[in-house]
Amino acid sequence: MILSASQAAIAQAAKALHDGQLVGLPTETVYGLAANACDEAAVAKIFAAKGRPADHPLIVHVASVAQVPLFAVQVPDFAQKLMAAFWPGPLTLILPRLSGVAAASAGGQDSIGLRCPSHPVAQALLRAAWELGVKGVSAPSANRFGRVSPTCAAHVQSELGPDLLILDGGDCEVGIESTLIDCTRGEPVLLRPGQITRAQIEATCGRAVRGKDAPEVVSGQAAPRASGTLESHYAPRAKVRLMTAQDITAKLQALGPHANNLGLWSNERPDGSDGAGVLWRAQPHQADQAAHDLFGVLRDLDARGVTQIWVQLPPDTPDWEGVRDRLQRAAA
Repeated sequence: MILSASQAAIAQAAKALHDGQLVGLPTETVYGLAANACDEAAVAKIFAAKGRPADHPLIVHVASVAQVPLFAVQVPDFAQKLMAAFWPGPLTLILPRLSGVAAASAGGQDSIGLRCPSHPVAQALLRAAWELGVKGVSAPSANRFGRVSPTCAAHVQSELGPDLLILDGGDCEVGIESTLIDCTRGEPVLLRPGQITRAQIEATCGRAVRGKDAPEVVSGQAAPRASGTLESHYAPRAKVRLMTAQDITAKLQALGPHANNLGLWSNERPDGSDGAGVLWRAQPHQADQAAHDLFGVLRDLDARGVTQIWVQLPPDTPDWEGVRDRLQRAAA
């Protein structure tokens, strides 16, 4: 059931979390499927509802930096700087996990992903749950594993059914998942790009941000698995193909009247896309707006029964890195 995020509904959702139930949670990035991070039985319900492998870690959401010591045994100086600059906000940090805490949420690893969301409804729920003894809330995206993330309450309900308690916080402002930084290897390593860019991370912590080329093992510690980093992820039912605008136009002209059940997401409406078998959606020219629209467009075209979605490949510039990452995984 979808509930308007009133004080009473937030209190009801907090009690549900305390009692080991699942809740659909709005954040500024995407909607999450939330459970008490320290309740293994509740966390198991997340994995079951999503069809997610139990060794694939979840991100734990906290209301403030003050809750970090409840989950992390060590916070490097550069991670502290990132928290001070970007929390609350769309940034997740992977830190060494405190022994005996949230093992199921961590997928059995000795690291833990932590985030402090800025959405007012998420903040209100985390604080209300804290007052009931819930130290933190595990909340991966509220969709079936590997599929398109939800950016409104209706998406969550269509994905996971009418019985789930969902707090309606409106459309997500950011629209793609948080920037994810591994802080367990002695330097910041970007595992998943998002709204907060490499340049912002580097300027804040005074260190170069490493990417996929960072050593997988440092001091005998294997690099942690992390949410949303599989090669294939965020995928609709329709096949996603990434192309230049010129390729889209050429392929449409080649198909001619035979273009059918085709979705397009491009800057401008290309010639040949006005037939009954083609559904065109405008891709924004600004990266932030494109990120906001991305998952909604994929879901809308999927719901309309297209079999292929052709997407104009965005610019290869730092501000578009998060959108490019999601599209490349959706097309993998």
